[in-house]
Amino acid sequence: MSINNNLKAILVLFMLSFVFLMLGNNILSLTNPDEVFYAGTAKEMVQQKTWLVPYLFGKPQFEKPILTYWLLRIGFILFGITSFSARFFPALFAIIGIIAVYLFSLAGFGEKKKAFLCALVLMSSGLYIGLARTVFTDMIFSVFILLSLTAFFLGYIVRSFKSQGIILFFVFSACAVLTKGPLGLLIPFITVIVFLVIRKQLKFLFCKYSLWGLLLFILIGIPWYIYMIKRFGNSFTQEFFYNGHIRRLFQAEHRKNDSWYFYPLYIVLCAFPWTIFAVSSFANIPRKLKDKASKPMYIFLLSWVLTTFIIFQIAHSKLVSYILPLFPALAIIIGDFIYEAGVYKKRLMSILSTASLAVFIALPFLFLIAALKYPMYISLSLGLYIFAVLFVIFVIAQVIILWRKPAISPYFLAFNIIIILFAVFISHSKFDGYVSSKGAVDYLKSHGKLSGVILCSKSFVRGVRFYTSQEVAVLNAGGGNFFSPHPIVYLNTDDKIFNFLAAQKEAYGILNKSSFENLSRISRNGFELNLLNKVGDEYIVFVRAKTINKK
Repeated sequence: MSINNNLKAILVLFMLSFVFLMLGNNILSLTNPDEVFYAGTAKEMVQQKTWLVPYLFGKPQFEKPILTYWLLRIGFILFGITSFSARFFPALFAIIGIIAVYLFSLAGFGEKKKAFLCALVLMSSGLYIGLARTVFTDMIFSVFILLSLTAFFLGYIVRSFKSQGIILFFVFSACAVLTKGPLGLLIPFITVIVFLVIRKQLKFLFCKYSLWGLLLFILIGIPWYIYMIKRFGNSFTQEFFYNGHIRRLFQAEHRKNDSWYFYPLYIVLCAFPWTIFAVSSFANIPRKLKDKASKPMYIFLLSWVLTTFIIFQIAHSKLVSYILPLFPALAIIIGDFIYEAGVYKKRLMSILSTASLAVFIALPFLFLIAALKYPMYISLSLGLYIFAVLFVIFVIAQVIILWRKPAISPYFLAFNIIIILFAVFISHSKFDGYVSSKGAVDYLKSHGKLSGVILCSKSFVRGVRFYTSQEVAVLNAGGGNFFSPHPIVYLNTDDKIFNFLAAQKEAYGILNKSSFENLSRISRNGFELNLLNKVGDEYIVFVRAKTINKK
């Protein structure tokens, strides 16, 4: 396999990936509560002048390893502290992941068109796009796992690349460990071991290249952990290893997600617009395992998918983003199925494409219902009418393609996502205030109201801190603390809130509806509460102690 012969395809994938995964990342403000958590940590590292210790709310925080924060800081250096700079590296890694899937598929299948389709499936999958455009560790972590497994698989099937493949496997695994912790080694290592055991070739790893790779893994992945343990001791190990990993195995951070069907359901749904093809491709796997040519590839892909799925399935803390590491393998399985159905099972391809198009056609009606039911989020603006016209044109084009050349209809299905992204972009001003605290903070800034400790609802506190750099306090009457408590004032009883207000004399706040109502109730006894403005679902308030006029 020569990469030079595939530069054209790689260039096309790069340009398409930019549109799907990066273009417009500056439009939406950084969102609560997670994007501002990561961006805020990197921002405070800049303020603290450190590259080694993550900071948040002015204190060291130990929830995640250091590599993502390094990348965020580099983004800030390159582009300033903006939403685009914060999202730059997740999007860039997502693009790298697309190229890696193309090369992986090309090596495994030996067909350019099939490899291109596999990459296109991943590029246009809902979960992949969503996490490429948000500031999480998951995209960077998943791409490092993808790169480690791609390197290993290339070393396995191209024996002249064995030394480089094994060494790069350990190097990329070390980077994954620096991104999210021990799972960065656990997922790729178990995947490889399961694959080699099934193939009865475990001795493939027993070579000097594995020793060199292990040495590089130790040199890259371990020193930061040693530094943090030496400097912070039990504070670091308790928060990072116990609270961030062991505790999540046995206790759900989000209890409603802790069900056996959570991941199976969202794996299928988050493959949109390929959901119907995904379900169909699962039924095709037994046939692939019987085929001598495709068997090694599919054993590896299934080892990858099942290892990732089982590891996260057994943990009680579940989030949709956790399963992203298996999506590259899933996209390859789906892409292979679509390509072969288009060549050998055209009737099946027509049926599945028609069903997928029908789902897409239903989206505008759902969008219209949402606009009528939730006008505060979505308005029937000129932009949405333009979206409707483009949508109709695109649907007509797809119907014609489906009728004349059903084999290429999946390519159009992928581009449906662009239409959806366009709709999101033109509607962002309506829902920005519901997902970000930037608008509320901008109001306070423009009216010269930034002073003292700012009262915040729990879900807003990270965003307010990020956009103001002010001291903050959480007002959450009757509510529980964060899964990983923050070093800030936490007011969760009436007495605590009353005493805080009495001590402060006056304070500004950015609150949700329930917190605003609780503050209204508590402030009746000796305080004046003024609602200054409302941005999205964020109530901007000023509260002060009542003054007694003396004669």
